Formats: sequence, C-alpha cells, structure tokens
Amino acid sequence: MTHFEKHRTERIGWLRAAVLGANDGIVSTASLVLGVAAAGADSATILLTGVAGLVAGAMSMAAGEYVSVSSQADTERADLARESRELLNSPVQEQAELTEIYVSRGLEPELASKVATQLMKHDALGAHARDELGISEISTARPIQAAFASAATFSLGAALPLLVVLLFPASGLMLAVSISALLFLALLGFLAAKAGGAPVIVAVSRVTFWGVLAMCLTAGVGALFGVAA
Repeated sequence: MTHFEKHRTERIGWLRAAVLGANDGIVSTASLVLGVAAAGADSATILLTGVAGLVAGAMSMAAGEYVSVSSQADTERADLARESRELLNSPVQEQAELTEIYVSRGLEPELASKVATQLMKHDALGAHARDELGISEISTARPIQAAFASAATFSLGAALPLLVVLLFPASGLMLAVSISALLFLALLGFLAAKAGGAPVIVAVSRVTFWGVLAMCLTAGVGALFGVAA
C-alpha cells in the first residue's frame, strides 16, 4: 500500500510571498490612511491617497519579488552550471565529495560510498544540487509565482482598509481603520499559521505588534505635519 504524505514545506514559495504581500497591503495602506487622516485631510483625499497607495504598492511588490527571486534563480543556475562542469571534468572527486557529505550525516564510509555511486548513476547533478548545494524542487526560486502571489495578496490586503474608508465617516475614520486593521492582521496571522503549521498565538502576536508600531508612527508623523501646516 502506497504511503503518501503532503508536507507544508511545499507551500513555502507562494506562502512567504502571499503573507508578505497581504501584511504589507494592510499595514502600509492603513498606516497611509491614518497618516493622511491625522493631518486633517478630507474623506475624498484619504480615499484617493489609499487607492494610489494600493496601485503603487502592488506594482512595487510584484517588481520587488520578481527581481529579488530572479536574482536567487540566477545564482542557482550559475551554481548548477558550475556543478555540471565539475561533474564532467572531475567525476571521481565529485563522488568523493558526495561520499563525505553522507558520512558527515551519519552513514558508514562504505555505505556512503555506495549511496553516492548509485545516486550519481541515477542523477548526478540532482544529487549534488540537493545534497551539496541545498537546491531542491521545493526550494527552487519561482519569480513569476512570487511576483503574482505578492501583488495579488497586497491588493487584497490594501483593499480592506479602503473598504473601511468607504463605510465610515471622517469623524470616526481613524478609530475604525485602526481597529479593523488590527483585526485584519490578526486574521492574516491566524491563516498564515494554519497554512504553515505554526503556533497561532505567536504568529498573530508578531503580525499585530509590527502593524500597531507602523500605524502609530505614521499617524504621529501625520499629526505632527498637519499641526505644523
């Protein structure tokens, strides 16, 4: 009977980008709204500022994720190309190197040598990529996936504070945005913890703490410059 397991590490690529995007969308947009509101802007200006922040933030997240993850992918390709040349030019040394890796992980030298030999016959580059370089199918950089996940979740996260701006009058806007943003962040922390198998309380506390800090600082700056004006 085939034993099948599905591990949460398979979600690392998109989950990291999605959590980053949603968190940034909520925090940056809510902070932006609070900063402008604290400066005394009217509802129309606050909404326009929030929408502009959503569009700019989503594009920035997509571009940033694509560029950064592409750099990782470039590095991985360069290392794999180098490893391919070494396997072609020095197969004996490469097999000895793989053997040493398995010995350091607890195998007897003779068994380690047999494992290295068999794996190199099956897929030499794959064995060295996985066990020497730490590159696997799960951890392989996927720039487009990261960019799309980050931009999409940023837009979703940013839309939540903007919805609050539409629903509440300017007089109670700061309180409504602050409370709702904390609730949204707590929900994000909860969902991220469940998806990644992490402790819920730790994840929620971590997300809300940094959200509160960002909103307080931005509102303080907005109030300061609003008074100065």
